[in-house]
Amino acid sequence: MSYNEHHARERRRADGGPVSRTAHHRGVGATGVRLTVGPISAAEHLAFVRTQRSVSFLQTPAWGRVKTEWRSESLGWYDGRRLVGAALVLHRPVPRLERFTLAYLPEGPVIDWTGDIDAWLDPLAAHLKAHGAFAIRLGPPVRTTTWSAAQVKEGIADPGVRRLTELSGQWADPVGARVTSRLRDAGWRPQSPEDGFGVGHPQFKYEIPLAGRTEDEVLGGMNQLWRRNIRKAAKAGVEVTVGADLKAFHDLYVHTAERDRFTPRPLRYFETMFAALGAEDPERIKLYLARHQGDLVAAAILVRVGGHAWYSYGASATEKREVRGSNACQWAMIRDSLAAGCDVYDLRGITPTLDPDDPHVGLVQFKVGSGGQAVRYVGEWDLPLRPMVYRAFELYMRRRGR
Repeated sequence: MSYNEHHARERRRADGGPVSRTAHHRGVGATGVRLTVGPISAAEHLAFVRTQRSVSFLQTPAWGRVKTEWRSESLGWYDGRRLVGAALVLHRPVPRLERFTLAYLPEGPVIDWTGDIDAWLDPLAAHLKAHGAFAIRLGPPVRTTTWSAAQVKEGIADPGVRRLTELSGQWADPVGARVTSRLRDAGWRPQSPEDGFGVGHPQFKYEIPLAGRTEDEVLGGMNQLWRRNIRKAAKAGVEVTVGADLKAFHDLYVHTAERDRFTPRPLRYFETMFAALGAEDPERIKLYLARHQGDLVAAAILVRVGGHAWYSYGASATEKREVRGSNACQWAMIRDSLAAGCDVYDLRGITPTLDPDDPHVGLVQFKVGSGGQAVRYVGEWDLPLRPMVYRAFELYMRRRGR
């Protein structure tokens, strides 16, 4: 019986006694693969990331230096002496129970999700429990469903369709279905809410495939409005440069937050983000600034790891919106991602709503205009390791949410 299977059977009982040291670090899958888990250095972690085609920037060692409110560590999976998997784990203590932590692996871990996941997750759970974790939260970077831009557009126009999941003809990934089923069977608890956004990272995203495509092909895949706005920005003389003026970006970002009614992050957060990610790789993070006749009209942050590029943060001026600085920024970032050999340009989260009366549908429509595809991922899941502490944590979170 695997660690997770045992946990699924016993999770209603009070927390038990210690596990042997061997069990803390070793997992045996159905294929007989024997893996061990243990701490690795940031240098070892980064070296492993560089061997992968796609790793979320949230799973780089540098991200641990960005999330200063969490304690971070790098863990590795070994097949014998060979490092075959890695994870950035963020630890947050429970109020009044500081010796226990929630172990969070955002958009990770970086392992082989196509095979027997027990061989990977059993030793992870045992290791983290032995070192004080009361629960694990992870977000497998595994897709379950994909919808084309045309399908999403048709769904928005169809009064009988209210959510992405109601669309027919979508492409289902068997790996994602298998991972979802195995996590549920092993006692993991899904954390993704109905709208796709929770306390962690979104389950539904919008992505533009780039692999094997030219600029003209990507541009041709966009809708008429996107193409027109890109041409309009160029005709108006909007100039996009890669710069380092974070203060100018942040001033515009705060203006955007006030206009669009969201809470902005402080300037020091972005300063830390650029310092940490830039130190890890000079091509990791870039600031794009769109100016029209000297006025900053839009700005955006691009992050890249291997073949994956992300539009991370954006800001735009209320004045001069007609010159379409935001579209100019997006097109510049897409072109640079193509030139860098990226496989995908990630526009990050969307909600699964297709209801025209839902205020979130506007964001969906904007991103659909880029071409690309809507993607549903496995989402975030919790594994309680100490059920009593986990229940106390859930109660605390509910109270804090009021």
